[in-house]
Amino acid sequence: MKLNKVLFGTALAVNTFYVLAADPAPVIDVSRAKSGSSSMTLSQQLSNLERKLDARNRAQVNVQRQLDELQNEVNQLRGVTELHTHQLSQVLDRQRDLYQELDRRVAEALKPASKVPASLVAPAAGSDSSVNYSSDLTENEAYDRAVNLVLKDKRYEQAIPEFRSFNKKFPNSSYAANSHYWLGLLLFNKNELTKAKIEFDIVVNDFAHSNKRSEAMLKLAMLQQKKNNITQAIAQYRLLIEEYPGSSAAILAKTRLETLTQ
Repeated sequence: MKLNKVLFGTALAVNTFYVLAADPAPVIDVSRAKSGSSSMTLSQQLSNLERKLDARNRAQVNVQRQLDELQNEVNQLRGVTELHTHQLSQVLDRQRDLYQELDRRVAEALKPASKVPASLVAPAAGSDSSVNYSSDLTENEAYDRAVNLVLKDKRYEQAIPEFRSFNKKFPNSSYAANSHYWLGLLLFNKNELTKAKIEFDIVVNDFAHSNKRSEAMLKLAMLQQKKNNITQAIAQYRLLIEEYPGSSAAILAKTRLETLTQ
C-alpha cells in the first residue's frame, strides 16, 4: 500500500511540473506598449511576468520537495525490506539447525540394539511370556501400542511387526501414512534399505496430503545416498526442495545437496 502511495505521488509531481513547464512565457509587444494600443502598460506586463515566473519557481521547488520526500520513503521501504530479509534468513538458519538436531537424536535413539549395553537391551519379541497383547484391538489402541514400543519402551524390534500388523489390519486408517513412515524409519536404521524404501514409497505415492510425505522424500534421498546412488540422491533432494521449499525437510535437503554437488 505504501509503495502505491509512492508511485502515485511521483506521477502527480511529474505531471504538475510538465503542466507548469508547458505554460508559454508571455510575449511583450514593446511597440504596442509605446503606441498606447495595449490596455496594459509595460510596467504592468513586467509585473505580471514576474508573478508568473515566481509561481513557476515555487511550483518547481514544491515538485523537488515532493520528489525528495518520495525518495526518502523509498529508501525507508528498502531498509525495511533488507531488515526483514535478514530476519528471515536467521529464522531459516535456526530452523535448519533444530531439524538437524532432531534428525540426529532420532537416529541415535534408533540405533541397533547390539550397540546398547546388554543390561539395557530390551527382550526380543516373544521372549517375555508375561506380555500377552490381545489381538482384538481398536484402531487407536493398535497404533498407540506400536508407537509406544518405540517412544516409551525403546523396543524397536518388536515395534516393526506391530506396525506391519497395523498397516495390514487398518489400510485406510488416518494413521496409515504415519505408520508406514515409522516402519520405514525402523527398517532404515536397521539398514534394511530395500524394505525401508517400500514403506517410504507408499507414503510418497499414496498419501499426497500427509505431513509425513516431505520427510519420507528426505529419507528416500538419504537412502539413495547411503547406497551410493549419488545421481538418484541428488534428483530426490532437488525434487523435495521444489515441492516443499519452505519445509524443515527441504532445509536439511539443501544442506545435504550442497555436500554432494560441491
